[in-house]
Amino acid sequence: MLKTLKKYFDFCNREDRNKLYLAVVLGVVRAIFAALRITAIAVVVQGLIEGKLTSRHLWLSLGIMALSVLGQFCINLKTTMLQCEAGYHSCADKRIEIAEHLRYLPMGFFNRNSLGAITNVTTNTLEALGDIATRIVMVTTQGILTTAVIAVFVLCFDWRIGLILVAGIAIYTLFNTVMQHMVRPVAPRKHRADEDLVTQVIEYVQGIAEVKNYSLTDDTAKKLDAAITEKQIADTKLEYAAIPGVTLQNIATKLTGVVMSVMSLKFYFDGTMELLYCIMKMVSAFLIYESLDSMSAFTALLRNINIAVTKTKEIMDMPPMDIDGAEITPAKRDIELKNVDFSYDRRKIIDNVSLTIPEKTTTAFVGPSGGGKTTLCHLMARFWDVQAGQVLLGGRDVKDYSFDSLMKNFSFVFQSVYLFEDTIANNIRFGEPEASMDKVIEAAKKARCHDFIMALPDGYQTIIGEGGASLSGGEKQRISIARAIMKDAPIIILDEATANVDPESEAELTAAIEELTKEKTIIMIAHRLKTVRHANQIFVIDNGKIVQQGTHRELIRENGIYKTFVEGRQEAASWKIA
Repeated sequence: MLKTLKKYFDFCNREDRNKLYLAVVLGVVRAIFAALRITAIAVVVQGLIEGKLTSRHLWLSLGIMALSVLGQFCINLKTTMLQCEAGYHSCADKRIEIAEHLRYLPMGFFNRNSLGAITNVTTNTLEALGDIATRIVMVTTQGILTTAVIAVFVLCFDWRIGLILVAGIAIYTLFNTVMQHMVRPVAPRKHRADEDLVTQVIEYVQGIAEVKNYSLTDDTAKKLDAAITEKQIADTKLEYAAIPGVTLQNIATKLTGVVMSVMSLKFYFDGTMELLYCIMKMVSAFLIYESLDSMSAFTALLRNINIAVTKTKEIMDMPPMDIDGAEITPAKRDIELKNVDFSYDRRKIIDNVSLTIPEKTTTAFVGPSGGGKTTLCHLMARFWDVQAGQVLLGGRDVKDYSFDSLMKNFSFVFQSVYLFEDTIANNIRFGEPEASMDKVIEAAKKARCHDFIMALPDGYQTIIGEGGASLSGGEKQRISIARAIMKDAPIIILDEATANVDPESEAELTAAIEELTKEKTIIMIAHRLKTVRHANQIFVIDNGKIVQQGTHRELIRENGIYKTFVEGRQEAASWKIA
């Protein structure tokens, strides 16, 4: 129990951890105020025993009781605020830390870890941790401290009853440990069920169009139903696993109170304990039961805190790429790859590739799908680190740059565009949040999206759905180009930006790309002939190797992949319906 509480305290940042420690110190004061109830009762009992109960005894008892209640109220108010602030602030800070940490993890992390697992940690796990941990820490620490203060009080006045109380607390702790062991095997299953449910919900919603298209609604729903059922079973099993331990703890606290009361009466009748002390020990027995019983219902959830902290730390402990380079602004922005190797899951993706891309030239990568074209572009921008060789920008290894200073040199326009659930203006100014509306509109005009934006109900303040669901493919691409124009990076990487665009939008999109790429270094991954034929150099990538390189005129004269690629595109372009 204490180990888990310490683990949670260590999990919090320093400021919030200090709040928790202050809450613990104040908890000791609160426990002393709680123990004053015994003194208040003792004043009245003493007057009754002596047969001299007066209004003075009653007023003194009432005053002590009022001090006890008022003191507990004030301390409870302060400790509750401290613990709530610490709990919720820590979880909010951890979400921000995770978001920052994810920025600097290699892309391979996101391939190995499902979106559902990451989403579950940043939403369900930390939300539950904020809610549960705050309450559990508050109740558990107060229960421990109140029990400790009353135990010291009892030991000071009668060591025999004190030893009974200490023995009862020890048995309670033993049963709590047993409960933690019973819950331990079940808690990970609950967390896996939470992850799987989030994964299935995301997959179901994102793929709903395909599900309906292929009439797989029932089959896909079965997977979601199975995930929901598994979560229900896991939650139920966790409760069932905790019930025996909680029951044993309650029995231990009740029996401890009974034994304390019975032995107090025995010692009184034996003449070895005064009546006042006998009554006070019986009252103490009920107060001990109250503090321990309030803990019992919550300590079963300590394992959930342990799992939540562990899962969060697993993400935070993932080693990021070395991003602490220098703030470098290169004089030139030539890109050079020297004998670069890169593997993923033991499968070699890039095999001893060397190439040079001069500044302010256009370079095209073509070749079969899965050949390594996109991976090469990602290595240039250091989305991954190479396993062998070097990637140089302006004559300096990209590892010498800080990550942020390196990314200032690159803008990407991907085939699949992601827009955020926000206004169109904020999506365009995403990389420059403080940009004025004049700059946003200027970028939109250059990207050929101003006209369709103004036709929307709220213009630039129109809220678009998550992922840009309310816009067409061409409209999303042009907004992403406006975003890239705002960044104004010197190197533009185009990952077949016009591949999935309808012919009506293609002309506008092509004009937008021309505006974006003026006086820039352009690296394009292309499958269309007209987008590569004017490139300064073309690299044909197959199975992670450069199998051909040259200009369009040079490569078209060679027998190889490029010539086959061109002939295939020309044949497709000449195809007509009879």
